[in-house]
Amino acid sequence: MLRPLRALMLLAAMPLLAPAQKLFPPFRIIGNVYYVGETDLTSYLIVTPQGNILINTGFDFSVPEIRERIKTLGFKFSDIKILLVTHAHSDHAGGMATMKKLTGARMLAEEEEATLLDTGGKTDFLFGSAGWFNPVKVDGTFKDREKISLGGTDLTAYWMPGHTKGSTSYGLDVTENGKTYHVLIANLANINPGTALLHNPKYPKIAEDFERTFRVQKEVPCDVFLSSHAGQFGLLRKWHPGLPYDPERFVDPEGYLRAVERSEARFREQLQEERDEEKAWHDHLQFKDVNPQQP
Repeated sequence: MLRPLRALMLLAAMPLLAPAQKLFPPFRIIGNVYYVGETDLTSYLIVTPQGNILINTGFDFSVPEIRERIKTLGFKFSDIKILLVTHAHSDHAGGMATMKKLTGARMLAEEEEATLLDTGGKTDFLFGSAGWFNPVKVDGTFKDREKISLGGTDLTAYWMPGHTKGSTSYGLDVTENGKTYHVLIANLANINPGTALLHNPKYPKIAEDFERTFRVQKEVPCDVFLSSHAGQFGLLRKWHPGLPYDPERFVDPEGYLRAVERSEARFREQLQEERDEEKAWHDHLQFKDVNPQQP
């Protein structure tokens, strides 16, 4: 009789021992730009009188959480009209198919990224089928510097390839208290482990694309620094629940440039390592030609 009683006591205590995890709260970043993402995987809601734009979804299981955050802010989930992504990896685009099905929104993408979304990531030069997510049909594509407009809000798409072939940053101007801020949702050009910068058959121009991206990122205007991962722009360092709205909170042009410079430094370090390895191998082969008996 003690065992059933003990089991019932343990079950009764479970809610106290393992409380339900609370959602990371949504908040207003600046103007009509809202944060509806997680502690690291970011999602941004751009609100307009003619419907809303959602950038990034996180994984598929993130969709109901984003829906709840949008409701908490007082907006309608069904008002999402356009879906965008900074790059089509599963941790940013994994929920796009579900989001599109639930809202009926149009999926737009940079022309180089469209195939990656259509195939659910299976055509990624690095991850291939290992980076699989639910495929999402792309309804329209755009090119570098083209505008994505809705309800008086204009987003400028900046093609910043390297991390993926169609990685994209989005910029918009927001006016608060008579001051105009250049908001940039930046896709930083970081290199995933296993990526080859030289002689990459699935992405022959990868080093050239990274070089281009670093050059463009230093030229693009940025006052309010946001990105694909919250840790990249210091979300938890700059904001926590309970802080009042402040349009200056994420103004950090210096932090943006430092982040770009860090990415570029890692790129140049890896590129030099690959060049050194290539030279060492070339020298080894030349030595063998002169000394054929050597291993």
